[in-house]
Amino acid sequence: MERRSFIKKAAVGASVGAVAAPALAQSQPTINWRLASSFPKSLDTIYGAAETFSKRVSQLTGGKFNIRVFAGGEIVPALQVMDAVQAGTVEIGHSASYYYFGKDPTFAFDGVVPFGLNSRQQTAWWDQGGGRDLTREFFKDYGIINFMGGNTGAQMGGWFRKEVKTVQDLNGLKMRIGGFAGRVMQKLGLVPQQIAGGDIYPALEKGTIDAAEWIGPYDDEKLGFNKVAPFYYTPGWWEAGLQVSFYVGIKEWEKLPKEYQAAVEAASYESHVTMQAEYDARNPAALARLLKNGVKLRQFSKEIMEACYKATNEVMEEEAAKNAKFKKVYEPWKRFRQDQNQWFSVAEVPLQNFMITRK
Repeated sequence: MERRSFIKKAAVGASVGAVAAPALAQSQPTINWRLASSFPKSLDTIYGAAETFSKRVSQLTGGKFNIRVFAGGEIVPALQVMDAVQAGTVEIGHSASYYYFGKDPTFAFDGVVPFGLNSRQQTAWWDQGGGRDLTREFFKDYGIINFMGGNTGAQMGGWFRKEVKTVQDLNGLKMRIGGFAGRVMQKLGLVPQQIAGGDIYPALEKGTIDAAEWIGPYDDEKLGFNKVAPFYYTPGWWEAGLQVSFYVGIKEWEKLPKEYQAAVEAASYESHVTMQAEYDARNPAALARLLKNGVKLRQFSKEIMEACYKATNEVMEEEAAKNAKFKKVYEPWKRFRQDQNQWFSVAEVPLQNFMITRK
């Protein structure tokens, strides 16, 4: 008798539990947000990270929290995404923080700085090395909370109409290059231009610019740069691992239920990892196709690399001397970079160099 009573109670308890879960989900509010991206839909890797994010947020909240993604220019211009989040025009954005270098160079640490951290190192710094706290404290002044939103890995050095062999060849060159790298290149006589991804091809085709950097083979092939500039340079020393970010207005963030906040955190991590994996998987074949179609692959000379490295250090130190916010992030970041380079020199680099020589 006691056994039958226990079984009956257990069955009732299980039934109540089965009802409780959906009832709990139904108690959560339905929320619809708009996300403004800085990237065109044609770039399914970098733009696609926002769609991956949106899909996962919806799945993790039982379809109650929906985020509609808009490409660059559909709601706001591609390079004004942060401004749109700050103004409340959209609740969330997906962009590269170094685009907002003009507001304060400190933004670049949330993305990438010249001769900076590679993809793995950037993720380690942001997630484990204090970068999250440092950058979020900085972004707070702009009413925004930032999240990792993908990484491109090391980028290429860009497309050039003519070869550049010496530092002198950079003098007077008009190049689409943004953020910190533009200021560094100015020291060497180059004229930097900040142009959104979708506008680079016509500028290069018309001769408005002489050279342009974007990301790497997979995206560059899609945008057709090889049709108007035959020389493809490496490495993109200014972007060893560009991290793109999601921006959420703090006021909107604080309105979210804790479960929805957790969904945003989890989805941002997933889209971050997925983007890097996609680029690593797709770039090799894209580069092979470009070379087969006549692209001339070139490497920046040691002279150019040394001059750019020297100019980078000068610009960084100059900014740190006059910008307290920049210095607050720069000093611990610089120590982290040194430690990472020492560690990579012990295990990662020797192994990778050996493997590169194998067939």
